[in-house]
Amino acid sequence: MLTKEITTEIIKEFGKDENDSGSAPVQVAILTYRIKELTEHLKVHKKDHHTRRGLLMLVGKRRRLLTYIKKRDIDEYRALIGKLGIRDNI
Repeated sequence: MLTKEITTEIIKEFGKDENDSGSAPVQVAILTYRIKELTEHLKVHKKDHHTRRGLLMLVGKRRRLLTYIKKRDIDEYRALIGKLGIRDNI
């Protein structure tokens, strides 16, 4: 579960300041945390199709945000996917 403490840690690490919760890199980092969490859930609960749909929606949203970051600043994109451990498939 994504708690307030985890969210503030992610914002501190990826944001420009502690109030920067809406920038694209912060959103990608939060989505990545939620995706990893849901992936672990689905390994245990293989027939949970509602959660699987939610996971696919999150992956799509993250992909669109990463495309935006890549178009805007390729160096920031490479640093972000390196830090998060995401493959470059866009």
